[in-house]
Amino acid sequence: MDYIYINKENWNKRTELHYNSDFYDNENFIKGKTSLNEIEIEILGDIKNKSILHLQCHFGQDSISLARLGANVVGVDLSDKSIEKARQLNEICKQNVKFINSDVYEIGDKIVEKFDICYTSYGVIGWLPDLDKWAKVISNSLKENGKLILVEFHPFVWMFDNNFEYFQYSYFNKEVILESEEGSYASKDKNQKISSCVWNHSLSEVILSLLKNGFEITLFEEYDYSPYNIFPEMLEFEKSKFRINKFEDKLPLVYSIVAKMK
Repeated sequence: MDYIYINKENWNKRTELHYNSDFYDNENFIKGKTSLNEIEIEILGDIKNKSILHLQCHFGQDSISLARLGANVVGVDLSDKSIEKARQLNEICKQNVKFINSDVYEIGDKIVEKFDICYTSYGVIGWLPDLDKWAKVISNSLKENGKLILVEFHPFVWMFDNNFEYFQYSYFNKEVILESEEGSYASKDKNQKISSCVWNHSLSEVILSLLKNGFEITLFEEYDYSPYNIFPEMLEFEKSKFRINKFEDKLPLVYSIVAKMK
């Protein structure tokens, strides 16, 4: 199974749906609105003049938002359509982000510089089958004392069926999950069928992959809300903070990790 081909096609289709969607709100983004959320802004702190490698950057909103905060950013994505749109958006926003089309596992062949920070967020690691390889790529991309900032949807969420009525998948990374959906979380286009290959990664798998590759964990947090209204029947209990209504505050939806090179 060529998961790279399947997922590249997936994100090429999503890019066309997402770029002009209300969800991504490019109109206001171009005017200066940040795409970063409270969680990651607080963790990032002052990044002026920091070099940042942004993995799985989609069409570049977060990369450009990081650059607007004064960072020197390189964004990487598997989708050539996403990178094409990212470069266009970067030019419109008059920023200096460098965008590279690459599979995460292959960035060592395309990027020789070392970075202060590797940043990746929200719906990223599930597209990767091997987290040990992922952590090794990141460690090889960082300067001495460099750090990874990961903000991700909680693996508990991915156990559920699409309607959050029962557990459909294992919490653990046992096998590839093949899915097909109409449209995407940002634009429900019933005429657009999108297939994907994804993997569930437990928290222990994430943390151990980092520890084995020379990192120490300096921050780990879990959150009972999502900054995105992308799951069924969500309730906005505070501005830009959503919970699945029937679970109230009982379900972990997001977690964050900061891991520093030893």
